[in-house]
Amino acid sequence: MSKAAAARASGESDVVIIKKYANRRLYNTETSSYITLDHLAAMTREGREFKVVDAKNDEDITHNVLTQIIMEEESRGQNMLPVSFLRQLISMYGDSMQAMVPQYLEASMEAFRRNQEQFRSAMEGAFGGGPFADLAKRNMAMFEAATSAFSPKRGGAAPTGAGAAEAKDGEIDALKAQLASLQAQIEKLGR
Repeated sequence: MSKAAAARASGESDVVIIKKYANRRLYNTETSSYITLDHLAAMTREGREFKVVDAKNDEDITHNVLTQIIMEEESRGQNMLPVSFLRQLISMYGDSMQAMVPQYLEASMEAFRRNQEQFRSAMEGAFGGGPFADLAKRNMAMFEAATSAFSPKRGGAAPTGAGAAEAKDGEIDALKAQLASLQAQIEKLGR
């Protein structure tokens, strides 16, 4: 049984300890391997809890390492922090309200994450059933009908001459009727 599994079974915290050595190398005590900041970023995205400690004195340096990960992401062009936000954040250092900023930012990010999950659920629900799902199905049926009108028929010879023209006219009329029906439904939904 791994250390993490043993910790979960005994009810202990599932926090992975990462040791940072003087040569700037990071050592994952759970996997007994050296890792990079990219590994820590991936662990963060996966929701894994970890604590980074200085290997020499066991000082908790998690904050510094997370800040370093953000700096690297920002330098790669993954800009999420607008310059105006960074300026405002810097201006809060030393301000009388400085102590409130971490709690405010944490609460704001938690609210953002909740809203993001609710939005995803709403979108899945909207396209999983209901009028938008029906609309998507009809659009797909119309697309398939249109593509089949221009592809050769299987299992026999395609109609030729006047028969082919009448068949295509009939399919076009059917497509026009479906399109008019969809347009009416869209207008109805828009009201």
